[in-house]
Amino acid sequence: MTQVSDLNTQLVACGQDHLVDYLLKVTPDSARDAITAQLETIDFNDLGVLIEKYVRNYTPAASPASIAPAKYYSLDGDWDRAGYQAKGEELIRASKVACFTVAGGQGSRLGYDGPKGCYPTSCVSEKPLFQIFAEGIRRSQGKYGAVIPWYIMTSPLNHEATQAFFAKHDFFGLESGNVMFFEQGVMPSLDAQSGQILMADPMHLATNPDGHGGAFKALAVSGALADMKNRGIEHMSYFQVDNPHAMVIDPVFLGLHAFAEESSGEFSSKMVAKASWDEKVGVFCDVDGSTEVIEYSDMSDELAKQTNADGQLAFNAGSIAIHAIGVEFIEKIVSNPEYALPFHRAVKKVSHFDLSTGQTITPSENNAVKLEKFVFDGIPLASKSIVVETGRVEEFAPVKNETGSDSIVSSKAIQTERAAQWLEAVGVTVPRKADGSVDATIEISTLTAVCSDDLKGIDLPDAIEPGSTVTL
Repeated sequence: MTQVSDLNTQLVACGQDHLVDYLLKVTPDSARDAITAQLETIDFNDLGVLIEKYVRNYTPAASPASIAPAKYYSLDGDWDRAGYQAKGEELIRASKVACFTVAGGQGSRLGYDGPKGCYPTSCVSEKPLFQIFAEGIRRSQGKYGAVIPWYIMTSPLNHEATQAFFAKHDFFGLESGNVMFFEQGVMPSLDAQSGQILMADPMHLATNPDGHGGAFKALAVSGALADMKNRGIEHMSYFQVDNPHAMVIDPVFLGLHAFAEESSGEFSSKMVAKASWDEKVGVFCDVDGSTEVIEYSDMSDELAKQTNADGQLAFNAGSIAIHAIGVEFIEKIVSNPEYALPFHRAVKKVSHFDLSTGQTITPSENNAVKLEKFVFDGIPLASKSIVVETGRVEEFAPVKNETGSDSIVSSKAIQTERAAQWLEAVGVTVPRKADGSVDATIEISTLTAVCSDDLKGIDLPDAIEPGSTVTL
């Protein structure tokens, strides 16, 4: 444990004198011990640099010299899909691939009190997101005769609830030893004027999650990265918890990632064509010769609206937060300062405990700087990175809101549409309304199929009845 005098020296050097004074006065001892324990988790050398850069002397990053649409493997492109699928399947059968899910969010925006991964999502049986993924992993393990470990990054807010949910449901048929939970890291929230660490209450620092880019550090700190190495895992299939259509293991994508000449096998990504110029997704771009994701909020309307000669959006490569990442590359990011991901600065309203008055302050204006990292900032650090197009219906049915776009309502409609397309691909007649939408509600379990080809050879109905509800 850090000596109190050493801790005080670090606090003063970092401009946190207010905490030194507070620790001298705070009672009881349990409160002092609790605060000290939190402070000991902070690297004050790094924090001091971050405060100077992002609070006291913040200067927005310079605009890039050039921004162009990123190149990508298109759905209808002339490339050897079957060949890359075979190579990807070899990796999976050799148990060299793991799944990694970012699952730190709560379901509050969905009107649900609990981890987002526990939210009932499938369109008929209302299976939770975690179950959809778990059964997809089970189906893939049986399909390829492999062990596919699953690493799940929670947050301090939902870690225990997530673990309890899996235990309650017997890990949805997976071996518990092949599922590992670990918490996302946090950063102290900083006063936007002084850079001082804010207090949430008399015993706790105000903190914020360090962003999905903190996943790499969390993998290392938790021992998950070492576990991957011990298992012989070479590549990680990364997806976020709010997308029930994320393909947990995609052999074509993995084959391209690991073996395509244009790829270094370090960091690859999937995209869908944007639905509109103002769709709220990041966009893959060529930035000064390097592939990067530009957040929709950072892209000018002029660029976002730009079209090609055929009238299609020029910047149409929308990010859906699905990646393949090499384990050796993750080791570089967490061990080599040259590969460190940058922090991003957000100025937000943060309620906090005022040490001088003993009152909780709820600000009416933005008062705090939150620092976080984005996982896609690893893309330009790869020596060669590729982007692969996939179908929007096939792999993007996000559940972010209770109503409207990217809601549970829109997700269920997409789930039915994909099920219908899969059935039609193997000769089943599916009823459709005049507007082309499916005149039924159809759910295909990920235990039954994780892609349309899995339906071949299965006993299926010749036709779906109009207005019916079907589970397969």
